Amino acid sequence: MTAYEKLKAARASRRPTGAAYVEELFDSCIELHGDRRFGDDAAIVGGIGMLGDTPVTYIAIDRGTDIHSRMAKNFGCPKPEGYRKGLRLMKQAEKFGRPIICLVDTQGAFCGADAEERGQGEAIAENIMEMMDLHVPVISIIIGEGGSGGALALASANRVYMLENAVYSVISPEGCASILWKDSARVADAAEVLHITAADMKQYGIAEEIIAEDFRNFPAMCASLRTTLERDLAQMAELSPDQLQQTRYERFRKFGIFREA
Repeated sequence: MTAYEKLKAARASRRPTGAAYVEELFDSCIELHGDRRFGDDAAIVGGIGMLGDTPVTYIAIDRGTDIHSRMAKNFGCPKPEGYRKGLRLMKQAEKFGRPIICLVDTQGAFCGADAEERGQGEAIAENIMEMMDLHVPVISIIIGEGGSGGALALASANRVYMLENAVYSVISPEGCASILWKDSARVADAAEVLHITAADMKQYGIAEEIIAEDFRNFPAMCASLRTTLERDLAQMAELSPDQLQQTRYERFRKFGIFREA
């Protein structure tokens, strides 16, 4: 598959939503609501659940499954109160020593006037800054599309997984094509030059794991993903809180490949 074909696969309406993964991965879930500052954003689903024998905090971006739920969830584009809800749950997880699992699927943060009025850029920046300082394990999974800062606000993690047809990009290919070539129709070319695929992310060290997709047998796929999560959480349990923080910081400092002339 080309990068553009993977982009279309990542955006396909038939892909399981963040809420579907929460239902399959975690037991005894208790969903929590609100950012304690403005309101509740339906695009972010978060709470406490059990991953095997381990209590965890889960935070998922959810696009919805039909036109009504998608409109209510802004088609998976969170508003500031969504990111602040996520951050509230992360700080709560740190207080009680719970690992954090984030499920990311968004074209980007909501760009409406109301979101800007409530500090969209600040909310994203605050999440990134605070996530880097957490003293508990953080694992993020790109389950569909990881778009720009809207995705990074829930992916500043110790480890990042990507589904095999997921994409992760600093800008949408449509936006990139409009800027580079003044022609949004060149989205396929932009997808190639942006290197947005899971294989690209694994090559550049931005993702640690590529998860095979098998939506026809979704429960078995999630069972395998649960095993991977339990393995990595067990490994990170051997690190001290300060080591978890430092390794997360060092992970991001290593990003980027360059050549000097």
